Amino acid sequence: MPSLNEIRSTFLNFFERNGHRIVDSSPIVPRNDPTLMFTNSGMVQFKNCFTGVEKRDYVRATSAQKCVRAGGKHNDLDNVGYTARHHTFFEMLGNFSFGDYFKEGAIPFAWELLTKDFDIPKDRLLVTVYHTDDEAAQMWKKVAGLPDERIIRIPTNDNFWQMGPTGPCGPCTEIFFDHGDKIWGGPPGSADEDGDRFIEIWNLVFMQNEQFEDGSMRALDMQSIDTGMGLERIGALLQGKHDNYDTDLMRHLIEASANATSSDPDGPGNVHHRVIADHLRSTSFLIADGVMPASDGRGYVLRRIMRRAMRHAHLLGAKDPVMYRLVPALVREMGAAYPELGRAQALIEETLLSEETRFKTTLDRGLKLLDEALVDLPEGTKLPGETAFKLYDTYGFPLDLTQDALREKAREVDTEGFDSAMAEQKAKARASWSGSGEAPDAAIWFDIAEKSGTTEFLGYDTESAEGQIVALVVDGARADAAQGKVQIVTNQTPFYAESGGQVGDQGEIVTETGKARVSDTKKVAGVFIHFADVIEGEIAVGQGARLEVDHARRSAIRANHSATHLLHEALRRALGDHVAQRGSLNAADRLRFDFSHNKAMSADEITKIEREVNEFIRQNTPVETRLMTPDDARELGAQALFGEKYGDEVRVVSMGTQPGSGKGTRGDVYSLELCGGTHVTRTGDIGSFVLTGETASSAGVRRIEALTGDAAMSELRRRDLLLSDMESLLKVSEQDALARLQAILDERKALSNEVAQLRRELAMGGGASGGSETLEINGLKFIPQVVSGVTGKDLPGIVDALKEQIGSGVILVVADTGGKAAVAAGVTSDLTERASAVDMVKAAAVALGGKGGGGRPDMAQAGGADPSKSDDAVAAVKSYLEGL
Repeated sequence: MPSLNEIRSTFLNFFERNGHRIVDSSPIVPRNDPTLMFTNSGMVQFKNCFTGVEKRDYVRATSAQKCVRAGGKHNDLDNVGYTARHHTFFEMLGNFSFGDYFKEGAIPFAWELLTKDFDIPKDRLLVTVYHTDDEAAQMWKKVAGLPDERIIRIPTNDNFWQMGPTGPCGPCTEIFFDHGDKIWGGPPGSADEDGDRFIEIWNLVFMQNEQFEDGSMRALDMQSIDTGMGLERIGALLQGKHDNYDTDLMRHLIEASANATSSDPDGPGNVHHRVIADHLRSTSFLIADGVMPASDGRGYVLRRIMRRAMRHAHLLGAKDPVMYRLVPALVREMGAAYPELGRAQALIEETLLSEETRFKTTLDRGLKLLDEALVDLPEGTKLPGETAFKLYDTYGFPLDLTQDALREKAREVDTEGFDSAMAEQKAKARASWSGSGEAPDAAIWFDIAEKSGTTEFLGYDTESAEGQIVALVVDGARADAAQGKVQIVTNQTPFYAESGGQVGDQGEIVTETGKARVSDTKKVAGVFIHFADVIEGEIAVGQGARLEVDHARRSAIRANHSATHLLHEALRRALGDHVAQRGSLNAADRLRFDFSHNKAMSADEITKIEREVNEFIRQNTPVETRLMTPDDARELGAQALFGEKYGDEVRVVSMGTQPGSGKGTRGDVYSLELCGGTHVTRTGDIGSFVLTGETASSAGVRRIEALTGDAAMSELRRRDLLLSDMESLLKVSEQDALARLQAILDERKALSNEVAQLRRELAMGGGASGGSETLEINGLKFIPQVVSGVTGKDLPGIVDALKEQIGSGVILVVADTGGKAAVAAGVTSDLTERASAVDMVKAAAVALGGKGGGGRPDMAQAGGADPSKSDDAVAAVKSYLEGL
């Protein structure tokens, strides 16, 4: 049975063999289509290729595209967990032709892959075509030999695809699999087509026309192919399942959820596990692609998905946050295909933990309010919209989450009443406050930008400036004056807003009536938001203010950011031009740099890079900045940095010189980058550079961590002291320390092996029960052995030795491992059909205050809480043997 990972590879490799370029999935947040909230199909990243606006160095492509449908018109959220094929996250396999092959290529490719590589029986497949598409119908007859009754003509838009009201469009042919007459349903186009007997597995779009506003069409000059096959759906088919959640990948995530909640994956809570497994994927991928929980837009959809999953974990009885604990399981399953998961794992876990921790504080109160509202509500009556809105506005419950909670009580929500309450609230305030305690709705910032203009940034040239307070936001609402926590907007600011890997500035804002300490700075819609606490007096809208950035912190951040540029160039020169930034962090205390590279760096490479960066720091050349168009900057040879967003004008930062080089457009400039961050004046201001770590961030991505300035010098001093202490402890000189340490480790390993052997011999010679007494139970020889002074990992060796001693029989060894119990069971190979070591060890574990255990029929292990119950464990196994 092929795994989903294998099915994905088979699909991509098939089309690669047939001249297609394997193209990585684009981010879930579309880069080239502002009309979409999330990428929902494989063709999104190729949209401009189909229209001819963009030309690439290939005309055939194939991809496995990560997709999310949980917002806007493509919203499957309500059905997820309750049906066999609805997901918020799914993978869309596709092959694409940009003016190369057309129907004569797409249909044979599809038939060959399905019937040969995937080995799907031909007689179980049927297709639909647009009712006027005789060409496709004839092609199916020719290629697949399908009779007319298995080529169904559909006259509706189900078989005619459009990118929008205007633009490329064309007929589709959809491929269906017949699950057989044991499942209810009819073929597509029939009255029973909504049944589950005939399931669509692949859609081939023939992009052959262009539609205009008046409804007219013309044939495209470049006729193209766009296909989509859901991996989860074809995976279920190839694995002999009728439910996507029974596929191997989803099953592993469901079992991880069950383990984390100590519940049965297939018990009464199975729907909860399905929801959690699905939402784990969508939330993790959204965070990995830069979406963070928020009160509007994509961030709001992410929060809705998170909270829906978290409520289902709550219904499973989870008292502590669960979602973040499942991320490693997801990375194991999908990290190889999507390395961004591994790269962002820490961020994903932290975000999920933070959100779930906050949400659990309000969940109980919200559910209590819901239960109270239902007490006096007559059967069949909808929950009042005002109540549902209160749950949303006060407790952060989206409407769909409330509807989901009521579904289990056979209740509905008065959605019209909810909409009315929402409209009334919006009339009082332009944006709603979600109750998360962090970020007000972005509509406020757009409103501020519209009324007061965007914030002018002065921080490239100064760290202090005068400004005027144009807006204050407290608890998600505009305020005229503020004390305590507040978000401050000024007409201009020297504070840098978090962007492109550089953290936001901290500092102070002082007016004639108060002082505020700024803890962070962010930017929305061109508005710089100073997150602050008023620590003296109060501040008010309209006041003049003195804005002062924390100079020491900004200096450290600048040094780290500039060092990142030098590091990037040093890596490219040492490892090759394939090196590209895949993420960064420029904070006050450290820098982190992720880059594309498929193997660990050698010690020599690390030394070379560290030396080269320091050489250009000591060069102490000016760091220069120029403003130009993005095209001019790229023509000059500037490198674009990961995470930056570029407008009509970009900043090009150069540093370092290469005497006598003069090669290429960059001349003698060492590092040339597009960057909106802040930097040192001269490279010497960085001070020094020490590389502290080089690790794998994800498949094909390495991560470097480093320090600069005083932090770098402190690290070198720490290392020197550590080496000095080691020399003192080992009583050797520096040059002999390594050899002495290796000798000690070798000696320790030898002693450990000797101790382990002595433990086994001691156990074999006696132990607490006075030896290896052989009993006979139900015709089986049985040696129960209770020992101490050994560890759990010593038990398999003892069991094997006793097997050799007994020849034919069963073994039980119980060990006191120092306050805990360990137990192992063994069955000689001739008796495994009669007795199971797994069953024996489970019985013993229960007696020892544990549960579970596992292994093979001939060898199994488990643990327990109470080693004093060893006699009970032996008795439990005796009882098991007596019952055989």
